[in-house]
Amino acid sequence: MTNELSTIDFTKSPDGLVPAVIQDANTSVVLMLGYMNRDAFEKTQAEGKVTFFSRSKQRLWTKGETSDNFLFVKEILADCDGDTILIKADPAGPTCHTGDDTCFGEKNNRNTRIGEAAFLNYLQKDIIRDRKLNPNDESYTSSLFKRGVNKIAQKVGEEAVEVVIEAKDNDDGLFKGEVSDLLFHLLVLLEQKNIDLDEVISVLRSRHS
Repeated sequence: MTNELSTIDFTKSPDGLVPAVIQDANTSVVLMLGYMNRDAFEKTQAEGKVTFFSRSKQRLWTKGETSDNFLFVKEILADCDGDTILIKADPAGPTCHTGDDTCFGEKNNRNTRIGEAAFLNYLQKDIIRDRKLNPNDESYTSSLFKRGVNKIAQKVGEEAVEVVIEAKDNDDGLFKGEVSDLLFHLLVLLEQKNIDLDEVISVLRSRHS
């Protein structure tokens, strides 16, 4: 999440407002458009929930303050002219006051809209990370974190061996299942070491650019 408030020019508009486009951080679906003044932007940064300046109410308005359908900030970007904000957020529920997923009438079903590769990021950052930060005694993932990096690394090794074994047979279903187990435990290991999958992808990208 950017802290470069100076890159956003609130003086271009007479009322000190700049448009803020809100996008689902996981599906890239545009959720809504609102307006922010400097105070709204600072509150958004400080609290991690999208806050606008309501032109009708003439006050700061945090999206979800009455419905609990907050927009939790994942990343903030400014455009090249510094007069438009793009916020990538995790919506806690429907964004539109009508109950629709977006204010544009689009569906935003994560199960169908997340790209197959992007789902790995969602799995690490939203699911696995939550099990780490909010341990649950009934969660297998939480139990792995509780047992530490050595146990997680051991599981990665065990799953890698299972992948090799299944690769020698002709049951594609079992092979895909073992690969899935390996990827999952690898994501848990990355999270344990505080490394995002994006960082690994960047290494791969640099090797093939």
